[in-house]
Amino acid sequence: MTTPTRPDLVLLDFDAWANERLFDACEVLDDESLDRTFEMGLGSLRATFAHDLGAMIGWTGVLRGEEDPFAVMRDDPPRTIEAFRLRQREANAAFRAAALDGDFADVITREREGTTYTFTRGGILAHVTTHSMHHRAQCINMLRQLGITDSPESSVFQWMNAHPPEA
Repeated sequence: MTTPTRPDLVLLDFDAWANERLFDACEVLDDESLDRTFEMGLGSLRATFAHDLGAMIGWTGVLRGEEDPFAVMRDDPPRTIEAFRLRQREANAAFRAAALDGDFADVITREREGTTYTFTRGGILAHVTTHSMHHRAQCINMLRQLGITDSPESSVFQWMNAHPPEA
């Protein structure tokens, strides 16, 4: 695989890679640890994974012009790390395809609860990938509080070191 250099592809590849590192770090956790309540973000690792996954699926629906793109967030989320990992991989592939299916300057309008919102395709890509990074940082903090001392790699810098460009 050739390391991408376009910023959009860097963000998409980095986001998928960083999620995988986070799931790797969480494989050793039991249900009690995944559901332990923390006073940050959505309150637990499992709730944060469900939110982040649902958000990516929802924004994919926004890009596709779906009627109720965030309906998936009302569904029962996966329960195991492996199930989250598989659903996240599917969501990453679908979001990537939807985000790259047009120009970044494309204007996308969405109605929600009587309010009209207008975004660009590029803005949605930036939002979704930085949203994920924000919540991964919270998850890493939760992992530290659970006693996991080997933090997963989670920065674009670390991704670049793991995927150097060809000389």
